[in-house]
Amino acid sequence: MKNCYQKNLTSLRGRCSFARSNLLITWRLLRATALAMTILITSCSALDAINATPIPTPATKTPLPSPTINWFPPSATPTLGVLSTNAPTPEMRPGLGTTLLTDDFSDPAIWDLAASDEASAAIEGNRLTLAAQSGVYMLSFRHGAVLDDYYAELTAQTNLCRGNDDYGVLVRANGGAYYRFALSCNGTAHVDRMSHGTRLSLQAPLPSGDVPPGAPGEVRIGIWAVGPEMRLFLNGRYQFSIREPSYPSGTIGVFVNSAGDTATVVSFSNLVVQSVDYILPTRTPLP
Repeated sequence: MKNCYQKNLTSLRGRCSFARSNLLITWRLLRATALAMTILITSCSALDAINATPIPTPATKTPLPSPTINWFPPSATPTLGVLSTNAPTPEMRPGLGTTLLTDDFSDPAIWDLAASDEASAAIEGNRLTLAAQSGVYMLSFRHGAVLDDYYAELTAQTNLCRGNDDYGVLVRANGGAYYRFALSCNGTAHVDRMSHGTRLSLQAPLPSGDVPPGAPGEVRIGIWAVGPEMRLFLNGRYQFSIREPSYPSGTIGVFVNSAGDTATVVSFSNLVVQSVDYILPTRTPLP
């Protein structure tokens, strides 16, 4: 009986011990669960706080507008200035009148002609051809044409001409006294006053694009002569003028001059002489 009681008591104690162990385990589980729940609630509260606090969004930079390219910019409006009015080019051949004479160089009787080993002057084919050997000066005057105020033109053709060789027109000639308008084959023009072999330069050589540079070449020579003033024209273009009163009138002539080591040959044709009705302005005397 006693043994049975002891066995039941022992069994009861074992059961109680097991129950206490289970209760302890259950209590620990409940405690861990409560702690976990606390941590979870705290975390959720923190998360709610985080979610409740707005996170500042970084400011987005507004892109600068792209520059617009103006392919056709307006041009600046120029300020209009006052233009000076130049005086018109004066007429350099004023007073041209009627034709006094024409010469087609078909009549050998009205020109001085000659022929020698040194030089020659001959009319052929409506041309007066003058030839001169090295260092020789050859000229020819027209007969029966004594003129004072006039404008004369003729054509000169260079056949042989180089360097300082020259040729041209003789104006207001009286025997060995005349004015010599000369064109050189180096492209210059000049004027001399000749008096029985004595030469006085009235215009030093000036370059001109109208002077043929050598041969072959052709130029229309014009002389406007009124009173003491004489003007040279080449191909209708004014070149220069001189004033010299020594010879007021005379006839017309032509010449060639060989200044180098070779001959010079020039032909002249188509002479036209016009009257000039013009009075030169009076110059104001210097004080």
